Amino acid sequence: MYRSHNCGELTATHINTEVTLSGWVQKSRDKGFIVWVDLRDRYGITQLVFDEERTSKDLIEQAQNLGREFVIQVKGTVIERASKNSKIPTGDIEILVSELKILNESILPPFTIEDKTDGGEDIRMKYRYLDIRRNPVKNSLIFRSKVSQEVRNYLSKEGFIEVETPYLIKSTPEGARDFVVPSRMNAGEFYALPQSPQTFKQLLMVGGMDKYFQIVKCFRDEDLRADRQPEFTQIDCEMAFVDQEDILNVFEGLTRHLLKEVNGVDVEKFPRMLYDDAMRLYGNDKPDIRFGMEFGELNAVTQHKEFGVFNNAELVVGIAVPGGNSYTRKEIDKLIDWIKRPQVGALGMIYSRCNDDGSFKSSVDKFYDQDDLAKWAEVTGAKPGDLVCVLSGDKNKVRAQLSALRMELAERLGLRDPKVFAPLWVIDFPLLELDEETGHYHAMHHPFTSPKPGQIELLDSNPGEVKANAYDLVLNGNEIGGGSIRIHDKETQAIMFKHLGFSEEEAKAQFGFLMDAFQYGAPPHGGLAFGLDRLVAILGGQETIRDFIAFPKNNSGRDVMIDAPAPIDDKQLTELSLKLNLKS
Repeated sequence: MYRSHNCGELTATHINTEVTLSGWVQKSRDKGFIVWVDLRDRYGITQLVFDEERTSKDLIEQAQNLGREFVIQVKGTVIERASKNSKIPTGDIEILVSELKILNESILPPFTIEDKTDGGEDIRMKYRYLDIRRNPVKNSLIFRSKVSQEVRNYLSKEGFIEVETPYLIKSTPEGARDFVVPSRMNAGEFYALPQSPQTFKQLLMVGGMDKYFQIVKCFRDEDLRADRQPEFTQIDCEMAFVDQEDILNVFEGLTRHLLKEVNGVDVEKFPRMLYDDAMRLYGNDKPDIRFGMEFGELNAVTQHKEFGVFNNAELVVGIAVPGGNSYTRKEIDKLIDWIKRPQVGALGMIYSRCNDDGSFKSSVDKFYDQDDLAKWAEVTGAKPGDLVCVLSGDKNKVRAQLSALRMELAERLGLRDPKVFAPLWVIDFPLLELDEETGHYHAMHHPFTSPKPGQIELLDSNPGEVKANAYDLVLNGNEIGGGSIRIHDKETQAIMFKHLGFSEEEAKAQFGFLMDAFQYGAPPHGGLAFGLDRLVAILGGQETIRDFIAFPKNNSGRDVMIDAPAPIDDKQLTELSLKLNLKS
């Protein structure tokens, strides 16, 4: 037996108990006549004491030679700690050691295994197995486990069946680029890793499983953005004989359950917002509604003067910044520099100060009088003491720019409290999205999303106006889940493929198995998938997902710990019937 107790459970109730502990040496303090050692495992830290009045000389010398991260086993007696530590659960006791065994030595770690470490992100990624010993990462992984368990508890009670689907599948055009896997036994042919189990969960509905879920790895070979991973985890769910309302109710329930069981928070309201309203009021389809600063469209009150910047713009839009009139000119200039960054791409910003006496002072006073500026304040909801920030230009671009500014201002103003949770359903997305470069439409969600009832005919006359029977669940400005009611008949699916540019032959080659299945009595069905990594991070009060993943990739998609991806040797290439054609 390596241990009778763990390093986080002993308290004053165990005084005079003989115990055996094992763990890592966190640190030691040597006073010559007495040595203290902090012993750490997953559960906590227990202080060991080696006292020359009660400990043999050989044992004290052995303790003095212990290094950081040595793995040791000790036996001893629980005694009352003279100098108690109220910051840890074991702070009332210590172990008077009678036996010490070194189970494994350790070289000096490349960074300190402390909550606040001296290791940068790159070095901690390279030695991730050491980083996991630190409380912030360890606790994040434990937290993720708790969330996953609560997901399983809730869905199982709701009658969902957990079913595994294949990882080696067929490459299909569903949006992002596939990771492909060569088949040795089928020369010249390839599997793909799933971007999602989409077609399989639909086939499970055809198979009569009725309610399915899976916590599953998904893969997308796309250029990485900040806080994205090439492999990610979904809580994937599908239900038969349901409409949109059924699905929204079930997954509101799951979200309430998680917030209550994991965070101790009761959330009753799950407001719903049309996609068009989300874009108009917040500039994006995942608005953070923990705070205001809704957009005010100003075309009608700005495009009547000789200010060409506004007159030539497709959209003039502004927000009211609470208390923003206190900003100095230098602070406003810095804000303008922030939105001019390439990541945002705005050309500039017009502003209007709302003074406490009801007057206004604008950067374009030459063109707009007090009555004009009062209308700006009215449209944006600005009050005395606020600052109205205005952008103009192409509708889609300027909405995205103002949305970025809104989020940045909220961060600076402390309006994004991670302990406050504001869920929101965004519904009625467009079914199709126009690619401005190619002039072709593609599915905004995926090719299996059903149009809203009665709108299928619009595909021929006005495809951009067709609404999808689709929905996203947003939490604190992040999309945590999305789904749709699926097409469940062959004829409608064929129409959808046609409008996405598939010929009959291409549709059959790519998705013939699904179309065939629909001929055997496919039930009406729909589902939703949560992004587990993002969901866990938000519930944990964090913005980044990396610490909630045991072994994440860096921003280049590399695992720097195991040095992957890596070349394979010529023998393997020959077995796989592959030949490299790398351009220098």
